[in-house]
Amino acid sequence: MPPFDRRQLLKGGAALGLASAAGLEGFARAWAQETQWKPEPGASLKLLRWKRFIPSEDEAFMRLVDAFTKATGVPVSVTSESFDDIQPKASVAANTGQGPDMVWGLYSFPALFPSKCLEVGDVADYLGKKYGGWLPAAEAYGKVKGKWIAIPMAFNGGYINYRISAAKKAGFSKVPEDLDGFLELCRGMKKNNTPCGFAMGHATGDANSWIHWALWSHDAYLVDANEKIVINSPETAKALEYVKNLYETFVPGTVSWNDSSNNKAFLSGDLYLTNNGISIYAAAKNDRKDIAEDMDHAAYPVGKSGKPTEFQLAFPILAYTYTKAPNACKAFMAFALEAQNYNAWLEAAQGYLCHPLKAYSNNPIWTSDPKNKVFGEASTRTLAAGGLAPVSEKVAAVLADFVVVDMFASYCTGREDLKTSIRTAERQAQRIFRSA
Repeated sequence: MPPFDRRQLLKGGAALGLASAAGLEGFARAWAQETQWKPEPGASLKLLRWKRFIPSEDEAFMRLVDAFTKATGVPVSVTSESFDDIQPKASVAANTGQGPDMVWGLYSFPALFPSKCLEVGDVADYLGKKYGGWLPAAEAYGKVKGKWIAIPMAFNGGYINYRISAAKKAGFSKVPEDLDGFLELCRGMKKNNTPCGFAMGHATGDANSWIHWALWSHDAYLVDANEKIVINSPETAKALEYVKNLYETFVPGTVSWNDSSNNKAFLSGDLYLTNNGISIYAAAKNDRKDIAEDMDHAAYPVGKSGKPTEFQLAFPILAYTYTKAPNACKAFMAFALEAQNYNAWLEAAQGYLCHPLKAYSNNPIWTSDPKNKVFGEASTRTLAAGGLAPVSEKVAAVLADFVVVDMFASYCTGREDLKTSIRTAERQAQRIFRSA
C-alpha cells in the first residue's frame, strides 16, 4: 500500500464523495493511529440499528463498519430492527444490562434511561469543534441535564411527498405554505379521486412527525418550557379540528398504518400526497420512473407563529454503561462522523439522512437534484421532542407511549369527543410526569 500523509487525510473529506474501499481503508488506518480513543485489547462490538429504507445507505454504512474493523481490529456485528422495535429492545437491554453495546435508534429514546447510557461528552466536543458545531436540535437530542448521553448521527427529514399532476388538477401549482391553503389542496385532491393519507397509527416515524407538526403549528404544546402540562387548551382544540378536517380527505385505513404503509400506497398509485422521507422518491426512480417524474416535495406549511414548527426524525446513537469496550464504542461514534466517512454516506443515502453538524450543510446531495433540496433543511427546521421543553426522560416516555398521536386518532375516528380526547392525553401525561 502506498504511503499516506496522515494529516492531509484527516483534514477534509468533501472532495472524496463515494470513495473507493481502498481509499476509505487507508484513511481509517491513519485515523486509528491518531485517535484519542484506543479500543480495549480484544474488544468486539454489537450494534443494533434501525432497518434501512435506502439500500445504498446501508451498503455505505457497512463499508464504514468494515473499514473501522480493518483499521482497529475491532469486529462490529450489526443487526437491524424496524422503527417500532428499536425502542422496546433498547429498553430491555438497558434494564437487564445485557445485549448490544450500542444502539442507533430514534428520537429521544436514550432519555428513557439516561443513567444506563455511557457519557460521550468527549466525543461530542471533538466532533463539534472540528465540524462547525452541533445544530441546536441535534444537541438537544444528545444531552440530558447538560450531559452528553448520545451522539446525534443524523436526522431524517419527513416532508410532503405529492404528485404534481394531482395538485395541478386540484388547482395548485405547488403545495401551499399556509394551513388553510394546505387543507384546501387536500380537499381538492380528494374530490378528484387522487386522495391524501397520513399515518395515524403507532408509526414511530411518520405518525409522530406530522401529528406533532399539526399540534405545534397551532401554537399548542403538551408541556411548556418548564415541563408544565398545557395540552388542555383552546389551541389544542383548534389543532384537533384542523386534523379532523384533513382526516376526511384521507384514504381508508390510515389509523392502522405503520412506517412503510404510505410508501407502498404511494408507489402503487393509490395515494397522491403524504408525509415521508425521500425513500418514496428514491424507490420510484428505480422502479416507477413515471411516478418519480410526476412527484415533488415540499416543506410543511407554517402556522400562526410564522416560523417552522416541524418534528423531524432524529437518529441518535448510544453506548450502554455495561459495555466492556467503552473506548471502542467512542472510537466508532467519532469515526462514523468524520468527513471522509460522513460525506460519502450522506450521498449514498440519497437525501434520506440529514446532517447534525453544521459543516455538512453543503454536501452536494442537496443540490444534485432540486427535488432533494427541502430534505437538507430538516435539521435546521425541526424542534426537538419536547417542543418548548428540553428533552428529558418524561418527554421521551410520552413520545414512546404515543400520547399525542393517540389523542388525534381518538378524536378523528370518533372514539372520543373533543374534550375527552384532550383530557385523556392530559391524564396520561400527568401520570407519566409524576412517575418518571
